[in-house]
Amino acid sequence: MIAAYLAGITWFGARFRKSQHGLKDYFLGGRTVPWWAIALSIVSAETSTLTVIGTPALSFSGDFGFLQVVIGYLFARIVISTLFLPHYFRGEMFTAYELMRRRFGERVRRFTAGTFLILRALAEGVRVFALSIIVSIVLAPLYARVGASAWAETVSIFVIVCLTLFYTFEGGLTAVIWTDVVQMFLYVAGALLSFFILVHHISGGAGRAFAVASAAGKFHIFDFHFAFTRAFFARPYSFWAGVIGGCFLTTASHGTEQLMVQRLLAARSERESRVALFASWGVIFFQFALFLLIGALLFVLYSDARLPAPQPADRIYPDFVWNNLPPGAAGLVVAAILAAGMSNLSAALNALASTTVMDFYKPLMGVKAGSESHLMSLARRATVLWGAILFAIALVARNVKSVLEAGLSIASVLYGALLGAFLLGLLTKRIGANAVIFGMAASLVAMLWITQLPAPRIAYTWYVLIGTAITFVCALGASAVLPRENAA
Repeated sequence: MIAAYLAGITWFGARFRKSQHGLKDYFLGGRTVPWWAIALSIVSAETSTLTVIGTPALSFSGDFGFLQVVIGYLFARIVISTLFLPHYFRGEMFTAYELMRRRFGERVRRFTAGTFLILRALAEGVRVFALSIIVSIVLAPLYARVGASAWAETVSIFVIVCLTLFYTFEGGLTAVIWTDVVQMFLYVAGALLSFFILVHHISGGAGRAFAVASAAGKFHIFDFHFAFTRAFFARPYSFWAGVIGGCFLTTASHGTEQLMVQRLLAARSERESRVALFASWGVIFFQFALFLLIGALLFVLYSDARLPAPQPADRIYPDFVWNNLPPGAAGLVVAAILAAGMSNLSAALNALASTTVMDFYKPLMGVKAGSESHLMSLARRATVLWGAILFAIALVARNVKSVLEAGLSIASVLYGALLGAFLLGLLTKRIGANAVIFGMAASLVAMLWITQLPAPRIAYTWYVLIGTAITFVCALGASAVLPRENAA
């Protein structure tokens, strides 16, 4: 089942090579993709393997508090649709950072694009490692038989990166979006199958399972407690951290990061882009609720059997799938988990390549950049290069404790600087490039310092808000001191 999926999705994605006639096709899908496909592709990119294996672990050891963050996702979509989208659909744009060039010039464009490259490479490396957890569980008997157990994760990472790289290299964003659609249906189907099999495994069925989980506080969502203390800001899933932090996090990820903006730009019109953005939230809410519910049921199952939780906790869901589901069902669900990760990886590869070519190579080379066919060839080579970089980062990421929170924490450290720069561009008229770069640099330094504070540390859900505020305030302060610049 798993082998059939890997072969099938690679073949399916590679078939889109025939439709790649230029950079607009390779990076924007020719701007002919229907809104519903973009919506499902956004869901796939927003989900990733971190969600599939990390979210059940959150409710297994805690409750449904993470849904407070998802509520913040909705408010972010309102901000993006009203503030960001109208600017993105003025003229033809290939990347989010062209907006920064229009407002501040090339230096800010390169600075924001470079921040994205670092952010996405680090966060995606953690996601690739999360994929390897799944593959190494599946192939553990084979690795043991050939005496390669020590290399299990490395081989797993290599296989996944190579297969995803192949169809992304061939089919560009068109392949990314349509494989996302297939993969989203697959991993949701896998989660639903897991849910029903879990209920069947629990003595007393769904009624008792929900009663036990409820008694243990697993379905608790809202925490309205507020106190201006360090301990309060160390809790990641209070109502205030979730809604405010989730809003800032998603405004940054969907409004300033090429991984998501690229999908919004691929829509036929601004209206369809907006519809896709809001439609994706409904699916996202359902998905997170489903995976949290699976985690709560796993808590009941483990409590009944008096079994210790696996270490790391992120193994809880894939371990259950592989050890308790019938072979065909286990293969389907594991393939579904791989689908979530591969869809995100393919999107990251294409976004990293598009930013490299359109925001660095082409502006730097100018008229020497070459023909459209030369840039297409360069885009494919950039895709391969980023595949190698992500493979290396994934190897380093094997020491993280929680893949979900590690991925979100990495992104949150850098998102504040990006979002602050974009808000300065959209909300102010007198701020110049030097002030923006100073504000972003101050934010990055401050956020790195904050992450190293002794416990209790500020929760990652507050990072984007703090980083955005630092960028904004420091840029305003710098603009009053630095020589006046002409805004672009």
